[in-house]
Amino acid sequence: MSAPPQAGAGPIAPTRPSQRLLAPDLARGVMLLLIALAHSRQLHAGGNSLTTPAGGSTFDVAVQWLLTTFVDGRAAPLFGILFGYGLVQMTRRYMGPEGDPKQARQLIRRRGVWLIVFGAAHVILLYSGDIIGAYGAFAVMFAGVISWSTRRLWTVMAITLVFGVAAAALLQLVTPSNSPLAVGPTLFDSALLRSSALAVLPIAAVSMAPSVLIGVLAARMRLLEEPDRFRPLLRRFVLIGFPVSALGAQPVALQALGLWTPGNPGIDAAALALFAGTGIAGGLAFLALIALVAYRLQDRRGLITTALVACGRRSMTFYIAQSLVWVTFTEPSLLDLGGKLGAATAAGLAVVTWVITVVIAYALDRTGRRGPFEALLRHLTYRNSPRRQPAAPLNDARTSDLKRKS
Repeated sequence: MSAPPQAGAGPIAPTRPSQRLLAPDLARGVMLLLIALAHSRQLHAGGNSLTTPAGGSTFDVAVQWLLTTFVDGRAAPLFGILFGYGLVQMTRRYMGPEGDPKQARQLIRRRGVWLIVFGAAHVILLYSGDIIGAYGAFAVMFAGVISWSTRRLWTVMAITLVFGVAAAALLQLVTPSNSPLAVGPTLFDSALLRSSALAVLPIAAVSMAPSVLIGVLAARMRLLEEPDRFRPLLRRFVLIGFPVSALGAQPVALQALGLWTPGNPGIDAAALALFAGTGIAGGLAFLALIALVAYRLQDRRGLITTALVACGRRSMTFYIAQSLVWVTFTEPSLLDLGGKLGAATAAGLAVVTWVITVVIAYALDRTGRRGPFEALLRHLTYRNSPRRQPAAPLNDARTSDLKRKS
């Protein structure tokens, strides 16, 4: 593991690639595959309703069960945990031990405002299920989270978990099984339909708060910086998180297969609430598994690892790039394939899309180019940044420990 950068006087600036941790970028690269698979439901008959069977061959049914069990409602929490982890890393790195929490909050809010702008443009132009704007809204609303006490973090996490689970269950309950995609006869009509999703940004921000707060707690522990120290804990997250997540998804997954129908709306709501709540366990399990893999790969990165990390470092760019694919596939004025493919074919297209983005990311990395959206966000966030406080010098014992870890 490389030593953290020495913070000297100077303007706040983003992290240099050589100083980035492997695990978060590797996790983001893998996460983009999970997101692509989750979004592939736009192309099969299940559509926006998690409980609607897509039908098709036995293979299609098996794919829908796998995605409902391990991907749907599990990829977004992983993204949220990584976002929360990044907030702590950003403020810890740039403010130093003698830094000003007020400046840290200003930095988070400024970045959040621009994320809202990016997210709003993404919704209107490409995809109504955007999460960039929701994270931006969270950053603006909860910028002070970086200085909250651990007790306050757990309290707010519990409150927002109840809210988020209820909101997710209600959304699915009011989504008809034959709910159409947010598309119109022309690209302009579709943009108008998607723009209505902007009204729920604050609700989305509060709903994803539990996973972000878990990321904040994990960053305070330095879970990804010191995976060797936390290997027993990471293993428990994997061994407990995946079974909890998979079992919690079954009441919904069985409905998606057409094998079970709730007897009343109350049971249906409970099944959806269980699905949403246990999704966080799945997101945490994915993070722990990737952290353990990253620890083993730290000093021997191969071509695949390098390419995945390159994609993770450009996750916003390729998250948006995926939406270009979905627009092309689903718009009536373009290919018009929304809801017309089998679940297996739709998932296959998602995998192909992700592989292409990984290849492009690797090519950009080889030429030393950032993702265009990451570069723009960094420019907008840091262009008027205050000057960074000098960090206290490391003592001899700490310096020796860092050299030994390196």
